[in-house]
Amino acid sequence: MEELLSVSITLFAGLMMTRVFKALKINFPDVTSFLLAGLLVGPYMLGQLGIPGLGFSSMEAVEKVTVLSNVALGFIAFDIGNEFRLSHLRETGRTATIIGIFQALAATLLVDIALILLHFALGEDVLPLPVAITLGAIASATAPAATLMVVRQYKAKGPLTDLLLPIVALDDAVGLIVFAVSFGIAQAVEGGTLSVISVVVNPIVEIICSLLLGAVMGIIMSELEKLFFSNSNRLSMTIAFVTMTIALSSLRFSLGPVTISFSSLLVCMMLGTAFCNMSLFSPDIMSRAEKWTSPLYAVFFVLSGAQLELSVFRYPSVILIGIVYIVIRCAGKYFGARLSAAATHCSDTVQRYLGITLFPQAGVALGMVVTAQALGSSCGSMIRNIILFSVMIYEIFGPMMTRDALRKAGEITPVSPEKKTRDRFAHRREAINKRQVKNWPF
Repeated sequence: MEELLSVSITLFAGLMMTRVFKALKINFPDVTSFLLAGLLVGPYMLGQLGIPGLGFSSMEAVEKVTVLSNVALGFIAFDIGNEFRLSHLRETGRTATIIGIFQALAATLLVDIALILLHFALGEDVLPLPVAITLGAIASATAPAATLMVVRQYKAKGPLTDLLLPIVALDDAVGLIVFAVSFGIAQAVEGGTLSVISVVVNPIVEIICSLLLGAVMGIIMSELEKLFFSNSNRLSMTIAFVTMTIALSSLRFSLGPVTISFSSLLVCMMLGTAFCNMSLFSPDIMSRAEKWTSPLYAVFFVLSGAQLELSVFRYPSVILIGIVYIVIRCAGKYFGARLSAAATHCSDTVQRYLGITLFPQAGVALGMVVTAQALGSSCGSMIRNIILFSVMIYEIFGPMMTRDALRKAGEITPVSPEKKTRDRFAHRREAINKRQVKNWPF
């Protein structure tokens, strides 16, 4: 009961925070409002009161409802998979692939160089070399959830948006490989041995298995939905399959020295890709799913805000290394995207603003942090604190920078107060007409 009350308070706080900022005429994206609401109901603010249900009293209390975050992230990935329609990929697939790989590698390379130099400047005790190498790998990851929410909220359309979502999706696959290689090197530096299976084989197997599982589930779902004649029932089938796929992607087992595992993001993206390319009903189903999942996404971002640990500000070294990590990663994302966009002959607008939209970082990076705990308590704790600090900054300011970049690129059309009023009255007239038709006696 307490967890249920906490979730309802979470959703309520997120929605009310958007109204508070609107009343104060502070033009934050909804994502930022949800994250700040999460900080409010988290363990460091309202949670300190110790009132059951009113906020989360501890991180353990937040973790009890993280299943909702996992489900929301799966639906976000499923939604992004809709961007990989074959008709669309014929136009942007090659460009998105080149930019997606290049900007991820550029961020990793620049962060590695900067932190390794900082390692020699500060010493092994302050910044161990394995930590610097691992942080460089994590720098490749981008947050698909925040980007998708900003694009949805402001209905962004144009060449930049068409490239952005596939690139963000590709980051997961590129990040997995880069992280596996770098983390294997970091473990060898820490005192272990460099394993070819863990560095090369396991990440490739994870990507292949994730794509296969998502494709199989997508094919089965597309065929089963032909049995229904109601789009409402098809939507229910879609929700069931996405949830089932999220559960299956948590499976993990070993075949000799090789570990068979799945990336839930990749699996659900492939599920969405297979579905949107095979099912004639996909446009309507995706439109209906967007309305159903909006509250779920709001809960996801508020819970993400509640998970941000303000305690990391107690460590000056974490703040220093975190600032270097944030600045250099942003430089890598920006210039990597700009140079590769120029090489693929994108427009000047795309070259100028694409990199800025790739700044947000959250879920995938935090998943890598869990793996990084294998480096040992001291190194693992340092990586966790630095990434938590950077995620806090990225998630609060990243959505605003993404919105501003899309706006300057001309892909967010401002709506005048007069048009808002006309639309509001149009919706009211439509609702009245529907009620009148429903009450007709024939």
